[in-house]
Amino acid sequence: MSEPEKQPTELRYDVPPGYREGERLDVYLTGFILNATRAKIQKGIKEGNVSVNARVVKKPSTPVHAGDVIICMVMKAPHVNIEAEAIDLDICFEDSDIIVVNKAAGMVVHPAHGHRTGTLVHALLYHVGGESITMEEDDLDPETNLSAINASPRFEGDVALRPGIVHRLDKDTSGLLVTAKNDETHTALARQFAARTTRRKYFAIVWGVPDEDSGTIDTEIARDTRDRRKMTVVAPGKGKRAVTHFRVIEKFGYTCLIEFQLETGRTHQIRVHAAHMAHPVFGDVTYGGDRIRYGKDEGQRRTFYRNLFERLPRQALHAASLGFQHPRTGEEVDYESDLPEDMSHVIDRLRTFDITR
Repeated sequence: MSEPEKQPTELRYDVPPGYREGERLDVYLTGFILNATRAKIQKGIKEGNVSVNARVVKKPSTPVHAGDVIICMVMKAPHVNIEAEAIDLDICFEDSDIIVVNKAAGMVVHPAHGHRTGTLVHALLYHVGGESITMEEDDLDPETNLSAINASPRFEGDVALRPGIVHRLDKDTSGLLVTAKNDETHTALARQFAARTTRRKYFAIVWGVPDEDSGTIDTEIARDTRDRRKMTVVAPGKGKRAVTHFRVIEKFGYTCLIEFQLETGRTHQIRVHAAHMAHPVFGDVTYGGDRIRYGKDEGQRRTFYRNLFERLPRQALHAASLGFQHPRTGEEVDYESDLPEDMSHVIDRLRTFDITR
């Protein structure tokens, strides 16, 4: 399916009479234009796409005053309808407020470019009996704040019931995540994730064995400037703080099973931190785990691992437990998910393989 062509769209902002903040034009607009970064807005201003009181303004630092009429010309794609789809879900728990789902590997959580159907959002819409959602094309972004999909109408005529995605898992990561059925629940859960009071543990097969059986990785993470699909560890002050605790569960010689516990929840955090330790997640194509990283890459060993990669064509990462305070009852609840069959198979084979071969 070809991407819809973007069309010029006029956005008008009337600065209220009581406005006294005197913000810069770029800062003011960043607070209003959904998903637009300050850098993008600055670029648009410099290119002459913004006018104030019918006069084109090309300085991002132009102060905003009460009564100003700001017109922005932006390129927007047509709206996209997200329809409910009858997709099987593994529901671990459900009540009037939340749904805890055990997501299968291969399922995308949120609609994005290249994933317009078959996502968890499509499946949840069907599960709760919701109608279609209309979104702007630019909102189909994997980095969009997923609270944009919430569980009550935002305006008259909006759908009455929308599955609320509070957090997400990567497409090829399996395991537990919680969704909200109403605004109050969504807000309460989001606050818990932001305050780091949730409990999230993952199991991963990684290459090699860390020198220490347990520890903490505390770095800053940002998008890789050389490859925008990847995240990377950066110098202090250049990214967002990411904290991951780890504990070795079982050693297999050239690989091991590790339990990771998230303190923060950055994009690809565990996968980035594992690679940063020089122990990338087994099978992780993006971060170098899809080839032999320890031991000889020849003969029977090469054949053995090639067979495992075919059996587990994804990163060996599973969200095994999830805990939080139930927003309505106040009870601390915890849910667990067994390792999926593909990871269990690989672990069984690693246990029996003679690493000296």
